[in-house]
Amino acid sequence: MRILIVGGLGITQGTAARSAGHAVEDAPSITPSPFQKYASPGTRVDSANPNPAWYTTGEVEATKNGGDRYLRWWMPIPAIVRTCVWAERNGYDAIIQTNNFEHGVEASRIAVRIPVLGLARTTMHLAANIADRVGVTVPLDGYFVLARRLLQGYGLMDFVSGMRSLGFEEVPPADQVERLRPIMFERTVEIMREMVKDGAECIVPLGGAVVPSILDPVDLEREVGAPVLNPRQVGVRTAEMYVSLGLTQSEITYGHAKLL
Repeated sequence: MRILIVGGLGITQGTAARSAGHAVEDAPSITPSPFQKYASPGTRVDSANPNPAWYTTGEVEATKNGGDRYLRWWMPIPAIVRTCVWAERNGYDAIIQTNNFEHGVEASRIAVRIPVLGLARTTMHLAANIADRVGVTVPLDGYFVLARRLLQGYGLMDFVSGMRSLGFEEVPPADQVERLRPIMFERTVEIMREMVKDGAECIVPLGGAVVPSILDPVDLEREVGAPVLNPRQVGVRTAEMYVSLGLTQSEITYGHAKLL
């Protein structure tokens, strides 16, 4: 079984400088995926970033209201769809969009017949199967509205007991992670405990650059006293299940259209 984790490098990947030297016909860059550790024996998990030549060009000005993150969410979608089409043509069995906020998932489901999973929707459905009330966190304030609208669009807000931002200004660079990890852990535990006190019976942490990349959900769960799910782990195991059961998105819901 082969699963491809598709990234969306952001709008700046579409500028002329980043696209230089890349032809439209070039394949996306494929590397071994850090998601591999969540897979069952016999499953190969690769990561792919779209060919920069497939991105829409342009830059997005940084804002304090989160609008820049929301616009960056939309701009890479054509490149993500092309990458999913490439994956299907090159023998992959399933696709996971690595970003928890799922840009490109809905469009890609129309373009391919292999299963395409988004981590937010997939993890939320698992959470709703083990708890009645789910607390949802995002790492940065700018992601709050994006996450809320995503969950509303999927009809999942009835399961949500509350949403909180962890309040980090940015994800720290790699050389500062070890120094900041204890501070980030303490703040995250405090917020998640408050959510449990307010009625959450399970926590879904969106924003994989913090959880699980920096903070381990197992450690958080031990301190919080409620299940803290790992969307990456849930995504990989769910993709494996889809493939083993021969399942994919419904042709009725996602009428297939071939990308020429």
